[in-house]
Amino acid sequence: MSKSTLGVLLLLLGCVSAFSQQPPPDLAGAPQRGDPAGQAAAERTPTGTLRQIIPGHYVYSTTTFNSGVIVTSEGVVVLDALNSDAVARAQREAIASTIRQPVRILVSSTFHNQYSRGNVAYADVLKIGHENYRTDLLGLMTRENVSAEEQQARLPNQTFRDRMTLHLGGKEIQVLYVGRAHTRGDSIIFVPQDRIVYLSELFFANQFLFINDGYGLDWLRALDGVEALGADIFVPGHGPIPADPRETRQELRRFRQILVDVRDAVRNEIARGATEDQAVAAIQWPQYEKMQGYNAQRETAVRRLYQQLTGKLP
Repeated sequence: MSKSTLGVLLLLLGCVSAFSQQPPPDLAGAPQRGDPAGQAAAERTPTGTLRQIIPGHYVYSTTTFNSGVIVTSEGVVVLDALNSDAVARAQREAIASTIRQPVRILVSSTFHNQYSRGNVAYADVLKIGHENYRTDLLGLMTRENVSAEEQQARLPNQTFRDRMTLHLGGKEIQVLYVGRAHTRGDSIIFVPQDRIVYLSELFFANQFLFINDGYGLDWLRALDGVEALGADIFVPGHGPIPADPRETRQELRRFRQILVDVRDAVRNEIARGATEDQAVAAIQWPQYEKMQGYNAQRETAVRRLYQQLTGKLP
């Protein structure tokens, strides 16, 4: 990190410290433009659960979505604000009542609305995202005609390219970019001393992969990089966490195998001369057909891997 970037970060952290004891702004009624269903959902009272994984580490879950919560003696770091300001506010209330520490930093991984609309509830904290995350989130909001005010509330204050190391309350918290995967700007958070890594949508536990904006070959390499970190616990962006969180290693390997099976099946169809449409018609994965997301994403997975393997995907 350059001295200038470090200076900006320290300045922003100082601002966060000054405002961290203030309650989050009342944004529960903020419009969710371009998604009437999302707006209606945001207006309902959200329900979610805050669960301790190991001491100092929590996950906030609502339906299938997970948000990571890292606790230090000087405040909390959150990974992903989820799908609405109402859900994010409910999470902050759960953190305040259970953990009783202020949220200092929000790290965002996926630019999709389901993981970025809640950013508006974190106006009083430092918001961090990969530089590609910021670019793609801005592009999404521009296409959806989101107001300038909401855009400003959702965009990160600080971006990074490869990694950013935070030191908060005696913890080293690594915000890492391990390459394109679910999107081209995913961030993960690794806490070395606790051997836990939060993977956001790089990891769908007991679910088929969602790959509309993903890069299957890169995703495999990213997961190999995750394994090399030396963590014992791998927190998914979707799906349950076992009672023994160390079992998430096996869950992660099962998810990686889905990517391997998708890649190999598409590669075989290309080798025999199949067109993209022929590959879509031919390829099925019966072992995954009962998984959540399989029916919705089977064709997309075939097409994205076909395009990448044939050099048609930038």
